[in-house]
Amino acid sequence: MTPPALLDLPALAAAPVRTEPFRHILLPHFVPPAALARVHADAPRLTSGGSFPPEALKLGPAARALMDEMQGPALKTLIGEKLGLDLADAPTMLTMRVYCRDRDGQIHTDSAAKRVTILLYLNPEHDAFSRQEGCLRLLRGPDDLEDFAVEVPPTNGTLLVFPNGPTTWHGHRPYVGPRLSLQLNYMTNDGKARSELRRHRLSAFLKRLAA
Repeated sequence: MTPPALLDLPALAAAPVRTEPFRHILLPHFVPPAALARVHADAPRLTSGGSFPPEALKLGPAARALMDEMQGPALKTLIGEKLGLDLADAPTMLTMRVYCRDRDGQIHTDSAAKRVTILLYLNPEHDAFSRQEGCLRLLRGPDDLEDFAVEVPPTNGTLLVFPNGPTTWHGHRPYVGPRLSLQLNYMTNDGKARSELRRHRLSAFLKRLAA
């Protein structure tokens, strides 16, 4: 018997593409509550910051199934259709963040090698997030974290998708503690993207050796 899907693709298909402060899709409960509880229970518990390739982590079956669905063709096709992009040949790069450090969340745009950024937040509600700590902000410019149009609590299986560009500024207020998220990128096919993908695979190999 095929297990139920972990991602609510019909809800994504119906979600609007918003334009302020830049094009994005925001969808709470993209991972429904029951599925989110299973995934969260299967996720690693680390106090190390930074991004980890999933193959470098010890994951339970629900978490591994989520990685497979995130990298599957159905999600890529749907996001490409909603954003009006041909992503058929775009390489994918998936990383997981488990723990947030005080230096994380500074204002930035993503690498030009990343055509589309997809963030999936897998945390339960937390008092710190209610105080707006660690909540990603979509910013109107590069200089002021308080000049935001949208704030995204990193909870409840919330999905955020945006095509990368020179004005897609984002960041969050400081937070230290567990903050579980997936970042999936659809990459360009140029040399810079190939370099990032090689670095990603090397990171996975080295972190497996150190585990």
